[in-house]
Amino acid sequence: MERNHISRRRFVAAAGAAGIAGLAGCSSGDGTPTPTEEPTDTPGGGGGGGSTDTATGTPQPVSGTVRIGVLQPVSGSLQYYGQQSLWGLFQGFNYKSESEFAPPAETGTQTVSVGDVDYELVVRDTQLSADEAQTIATNFVQQEDVDVIVGCSSSAAANRVIQTVSTQVDIPTLIGPAASADITANAETCAPNVFRASENTAMDARSGGTYVAQNSDVSSVYLFGADYSFGRAVVNNYRSVLESQGVEIVGEQFLPRGYSEWEGLLDNAESAGAGGIVAGFTVQTLPQLFTTFLNGDYSFKVFGGFATQVTTGIVGQTLQNELGTPLTEEKLQNANLGPFTSRYHWNQYDNDINSAFVDSYTSAYGIVPDLFSSGLFTTASALVQAVESAGSTEGADLVSALQGMTVTDTPKGEGAYTFQEYNNQARSEMTIAGVAPNDEDNWDAAIKPGEAVERIPADQTTIPADSSEMGCSL
Repeated sequence: MERNHISRRRFVAAAGAAGIAGLAGCSSGDGTPTPTEEPTDTPGGGGGGGSTDTATGTPQPVSGTVRIGVLQPVSGSLQYYGQQSLWGLFQGFNYKSESEFAPPAETGTQTVSVGDVDYELVVRDTQLSADEAQTIATNFVQQEDVDVIVGCSSSAAANRVIQTVSTQVDIPTLIGPAASADITANAETCAPNVFRASENTAMDARSGGTYVAQNSDVSSVYLFGADYSFGRAVVNNYRSVLESQGVEIVGEQFLPRGYSEWEGLLDNAESAGAGGIVAGFTVQTLPQLFTTFLNGDYSFKVFGGFATQVTTGIVGQTLQNELGTPLTEEKLQNANLGPFTSRYHWNQYDNDINSAFVDSYTSAYGIVPDLFSSGLFTTASALVQAVESAGSTEGADLVSALQGMTVTDTPKGEGAYTFQEYNNQARSEMTIAGVAPNDEDNWDAAIKPGEAVERIPADQTTIPADSSEMGCSL
C-alpha cells in the first residue's frame, strides 16, 4: 500500500465518508494477536505553549495540554500485559511529576501535570485485537482529538494501527510493549513518526546469542521457535549472532503454539550434538518443553528469555513439580537451565531512578515492576522530555525532538535508552541472569531472575543499520 501523508483534518473527513471498513482494506493483517504532521494541522491541546529561541536554540518554557490516546488490553486472558504496561507508563509520568500519579489500569481519562503542561491519558481497551485497536485509533484522531498515540501489546495490533492510522496522518506514535522486531525493521511499518522505547524480540535474541557465543562453552546450538512472528524473530536473530561468532547451528525447527510432543525433538537435538538449545516460545509451550527436558537425560543447556510474572509463575510451578519443593539454588544450577536474557526486571538495575520506580510502583500496585515496565516508563519520560526540549506541544515538534533522543530518566539508569536515527527503535542495555528461587513477596512466582551474570551493551543489542534484516531507513 502506498502511503499518502495527509493531514488529520483530511483524514477525519475521509474516515467519516469511508468508515472503518474502508481503512481496514489497507491492512493485510488478520487481527490475530502475536505476544507527525504539519504544525498548522495539529491540534495544540489548548493552544500550544512555548517556542524555541531561534537565536540561541534554547527551549522556552511551555504550557498547554498533550492529549495521549493509550491502547492496551485491560480485559481478557492477557489483561496483565495491559496492566503492567499502563502501570509502567503511569509511573513514568509520576516520576516526572511533582504530584502522586498512580491511577488504576482501566479505561477512562487520567490527567497528570508536569510543570505547566497537562498530559491527558485517554485509555481504551484493545482486548488484544488488531481490529479493535484500529477502530479505537481511528476514533482517537477522528473524534477524540488526540495529539499522540501510545501502546499496543499485540504486534498484530501495532502493525495495523501504524499502517492504517499513524502513517496516514503523521501523528506521533510510540509503540509498546508489542515486541515483534519487524515493527521497527520492516519498511511497511517503519516511519519517521513511529517510535518504540520498549525492547523487542531481536534484542532478546541478539543479547542471548552474544552471551552464548562469548561467555559459555557451548559451540553448537539447535534452534526451536514458535511458528509466528515472535518465534521466528527469536530464531532468526539467534542464528545471525551465533553464526557470526563461530557457533554452529546443528538444527532449526518451528512449531505451532502449544506443541507438546517434545521427547522426539529433544532426542534429535541430542543426536545432532547440540551443546545448547534455544526455546523461542511463550507460556503456551514452555511448561511441556521443560517437563520433557527435566525428565530426560539430556546433556545440553536451554537458553531463552525471562518472561512476565504470568509465564514465570507457570514455569516455576513446572520446576517445582519436577525438581521438588522447596526449589534451591543447587537444584536450579543442576537443571542446565539458562542463564536467560532479561529486557528488564526490578532486581537487575541498581540506580536511584530504578529504586524510586520500584518503590512507587510496588506501593501503588502491590507488585514489583515486570518485563514491560521499563519500556513504558521510558515512553512517558521521553514524551515529557520531548515537550520540554522542543518547548512545544505540537506533534511535528515532538517528532523532531524524539528523533535520535537519549532519554535522561529511565529505570536502567540515566541516559540508558537512545532512539536510533535509522529506525526510531530505542537501544538499551540488556542483562543476562541465572534462574534463582524467589524470595520477593511482591513477585508471585517460585523463581525469579538471579543476579546479572553479564550485561550486553546497548550498541550490541539491536539490529544494525547495515544488517540484511533491517528494512528500515528513515
